[in-house]
Amino acid sequence: MTARSVATIVSLVLLGAVSACTNFYEVPIETPIAAKMDVSAFRRVLVAGFISGGTDDVDGNLETVRLLRSQLRSKSSLRVIEAEVLPLQELAAEKVKTAVGGDRTAQTGAADAQTPGAPAQEAKIRTEKDLEKYQSIFADVAFWKKIGEEHENPLIVTGTVLFTPHQTAGFVTRNQEFYDNLGRRSVVPVRTYMERKGFIIAPKFIFIDGRTGTTLHSETIREEILYNAQQNTPALSSYFELMDKILPTFLGTLSTQKIRGTRVLLR
Repeated sequence: MTARSVATIVSLVLLGAVSACTNFYEVPIETPIAAKMDVSAFRRVLVAGFISGGTDDVDGNLETVRLLRSQLRSKSSLRVIEAEVLPLQELAAEKVKTAVGGDRTAQTGAADAQTPGAPAQEAKIRTEKDLEKYQSIFADVAFWKKIGEEHENPLIVTGTVLFTPHQTAGFVTRNQEFYDNLGRRSVVPVRTYMERKGFIIAPKFIFIDGRTGTTLHSETIREEILYNAQQNTPALSSYFELMDKILPTFLGTLSTQKIRGTRVLLR
């Protein structure tokens, strides 16, 4: 018997077996994904605050703290601490000013004397480069240890959130319906030039040991969403839509998560 004959027979047997399977069953399954961090040493978690920027339409600090606390209440075994949201940008800026205060006073003493009591204005954060000058606060062990002592040494969640408007133009492929003279429908991929606008979100989550003030883990995530240029989508709606994609990754850092899906069985 030739190899081709054997292959033909096997194919017929398989075809007969599949034909005999007249019932299809969808079986739900759950796949556990292990946490990236061991948080067994902590009973409490403090989502302290974020340095945020990109757009004035969304308060990235306040909204991110609220959202993460809400998610942790229902999907984490850690007790969420209810506390005032830290104005982290202001605190970081003050630390930078204090660090360079001596040199700055020497160089600008004359100018300051001419404008006594002039209020300092914080620069708006628009890009990742703008965030760089505030990064030193996350390495300030004494600062975070003090925050930890005030809240019974919890796991502290902090970081940065950059939520920026974005627009682009180019060719995209869309499925388009066509009907022939007999009314028969067909779907054909068509390349179309489109202008689109939306948002990019790039949060950096930093997890700090409230007992020591040291960083345990950090993770940066980036997501974007684009709409038709004529579609008017509020910035806050886009923020929540993007964060919905990011939350599983954030939660997966602290606790084992289950990915739900289905498998099809033949019978």
